[in-house]
Amino acid sequence: MQMEMVLTVMASDRPGIVELLSDVVASYDGNWVDSAMSRLGGEFAGILRIELDESKAEGLEKALAALGEDGISISVRKSNEASELPAAPIGRKKGRKAYFEVIGQDHKGIVRDVSKVLADNKVNVDELRTHIFEGSMTGEHMFSAEADIVLPDGLEMEELCEQLEDLASDLMVDVKMCSIKGK
Repeated sequence: MQMEMVLTVMASDRPGIVELLSDVVASYDGNWVDSAMSRLGGEFAGILRIELDESKAEGLEKALAALGEDGISISVRKSNEASELPAAPIGRKKGRKAYFEVIGQDHKGIVRDVSKVLADNKVNVDELRTHIFEGSMTGEHMFSAEADIVLPDGLEMEELCEQLEDLASDLMVDVKMCSIKGK
């Protein structure tokens, strides 16, 4: 029976981490389904979803744990059922996809306040990317965030945009875009 595992990976960044991890997964006939990986502050962090035969799960978990000797920390969550693949069948859509950007002078609390608006509206965050950079004119630290989100049924995009724009004026940041993805 097929099962699914979601792995989180942490290590001091260096070349070869993904190759080592993918080699272990492949050696247990695992299928690498989805992943997001990044280098932040000299550390490598990743999350990935794999599918494999349930009979090979215990061996794979032991092999992944052994990567700790190479300084790679991995935690595993498993399910007995493989979840739906990224393209959900028609009729099983769980909401409308949207996208927005926020940019402004960096200060504490921006992510907290924006995520509170999203949570209060039952908006699911598919992907969040944040970055601090030096402003070209002032040299001050600037903050940017981009988010792919899923709106729940009943929430109008205009309503969420209005709330984010109200918050943006309080935080002294700009909402660069707020639109239905693909439109």
